Amino acid sequence: MPKIIKIKGRQVFDSRGNPTVEAEVYSDDGNHASAIVPSGVSRGTHEAFELRDLENKEYLGKSVLKSIEIVNTIISKSLNNFDTFDQRKIDQTLLNLDGTKQKKKLGANSILAVSIASSKLAAISKKISLFKYLGGISSNQLPLPLMNIINGGAHASNSLRIQEFMIRPEKAKTFSEAVKICFLVIQKLKTLLNQKNFSTSVGDEGGFAPSLNNNEEAIEFILESIEKAGFKPGNEVSICLDVASNELYKNGKYSVQSANFDDPKKTIDYYLDLIDKYPIKSIEDPFAEDDWMSWARFMQLIKASNKNIQVVGDDLFVTNKERLSKGIKEQGANAILVKPNQIGTLTETIDVIKLAHKNAYKTIISHRSGDSEDTFIADLAVATGSSQIKTGSLARSERVAKYNRLLRIEEELGKHAKMANI
Repeated sequence: MPKIIKIKGRQVFDSRGNPTVEAEVYSDDGNHASAIVPSGVSRGTHEAFELRDLENKEYLGKSVLKSIEIVNTIISKSLNNFDTFDQRKIDQTLLNLDGTKQKKKLGANSILAVSIASSKLAAISKKISLFKYLGGISSNQLPLPLMNIINGGAHASNSLRIQEFMIRPEKAKTFSEAVKICFLVIQKLKTLLNQKNFSTSVGDEGGFAPSLNNNEEAIEFILESIEKAGFKPGNEVSICLDVASNELYKNGKYSVQSANFDDPKKTIDYYLDLIDKYPIKSIEDPFAEDDWMSWARFMQLIKASNKNIQVVGDDLFVTNKERLSKGIKEQGANAILVKPNQIGTLTETIDVIKLAHKNAYKTIISHRSGDSEDTFIADLAVATGSSQIKTGSLARSERVAKYNRLLRIEEELGKHAKMANI
């Protein structure tokens, strides 16, 4: 069995130009692998702790040099001579080293970089693809993309309240076809925005960031783009939203429709109205992270309507087993967004996915708004049989890299590849 002989951390930069952690793990069989940790701007308060050098004015308090030091000393020494194939032992050792619930001692960014790099190294040592190492040789399901095409909220400097307007190709028979469908809709949207003299500059996740008047105007543009691309809205291509309500919540009220704050009941009515009016199939974070009552009430009304709507918890669950268990008990959602850096280790991430699947929750593997060229989440989506992936638009290389990786995985699988069913 190959053993870990060295771990090296370095400070690199993410897609926002901010410092982040890269860890490189070496084994005694001559192999090595690295991983880069992403960072989000719209974060849940229950997420694992991201360690930054707040006192370091040279990098405006955003450097991760302390994390790098932790990787190069404490973590490297503690994992020396570990079996590269024993991911659970590696991760448990990292958790024990930290000893806090939110990884506040070592930082989740320090821990996760090593955890993911170790799994990549193991796959290299076994001479198999990462998705097969993580999920087994029978892993063959490609996820449907939830492709971000209009950015708002904290991801763009515009007037839109909802953070992400996405499309999902419902009936694509291959991942290649799914990406082609999204490409065509995006190109039609670009043409429409240009014709109306709106900006086609992009936000943090590659979607266009025009200053439209309201949420409905954005949806109308997307609907027209779907039709002009030759597809049937709601049948072949649906609309999916990420509200990111934490950013729109104050004193028990929400400002999803406008800058004015409404009570939860009016906000629920607004969502139900949108669902009746438009072919919306998924709503992420419609309520704040601790507003469990509104989540449960919304789910009751969705079930009563017999509409097949995916209600996704992101900040609600933060890839945390305890919070997901509570959500399952309270029937607050039916899908979970999975972000490894919200929890801090690969093992914990996979355990959350297994719990979700056991309880018939859909799992959506996700990037962060500050991401990198690292394509780990593409392999994770296939390895875990997750039905969807969220990794931005067909713009910005850190987003496109994940789609390109999935295209390569599909090619490797050949006739054994299949698409997820929603």
